[in-house]
Amino acid sequence: MTPRLLLFEDTLSNGARLDLPTTLPRMIFVVHGAMTINGASFGDGEAWYGDATAELLAGAEGVTCWRFELRGGVDRYPETAPESVISKRKLSAPLDTLPQGDLLLRGDSVGFPPGGCAYLHTHQGPGIRVLLEGGIRIDTHGLSTSYGPGGAWYEAGPDPVFAQAAADRPSRFVRVMILPRALLGKSSIKYMREEDVAKPKAQQYKSFVDIPVEIPR
Repeated sequence: MTPRLLLFEDTLSNGARLDLPTTLPRMIFVVHGAMTINGASFGDGEAWYGDATAELLAGAEGVTCWRFELRGGVDRYPETAPESVISKRKLSAPLDTLPQGDLLLRGDSVGFPPGGCAYLHTHQGPGIRVLLEGGIRIDTHGLSTSYGPGGAWYEAGPDPVFAQAAADRPSRFVRVMILPRALLGKSSIKYMREEDVAKPKAQQYKSFVDIPVEIPR
């Protein structure tokens, strides 16, 4: 079965608990609020990574987080949430363009100043992005799609993409990609036009996790 990358949005009321009993590689990003994950504290803009079971406990004012999971072809697991937790699946993507050989899970955020862009480019592996703030237009396969905060999209990796951020405000998205392990600590981007390689780049990166990973069985 084809491995999948999934994105969930979990909203926990104050003191609510969500147990994730399945052992999977996961990155959890705190959109707003505070929580503990397996006893460690996290707040706005922070991220946790683990590949075992996880216990999420919301802080005194509740929390909303984005949960990225790498799954080995199984789309659903028997996870139940209490009434004080709302879990929504935002996106599920089959990883048809997964690189061969040893793999790397990279979680980071990419920011743009007003009007910034990412010139036509590819990546060396697939991934899911979700917009945290601002606005962004993604051009690929002859289509243009604009996203506002909370909007999520999938990029296969080898398909050329041009990204144009909103002109009137800063923009930032959070992403998880599955890459060749040889890229540990190295950029995965490749510009399609030679004239763009030397141009100043608007993107600003913040790394959360860059770690070898195995596809769950």
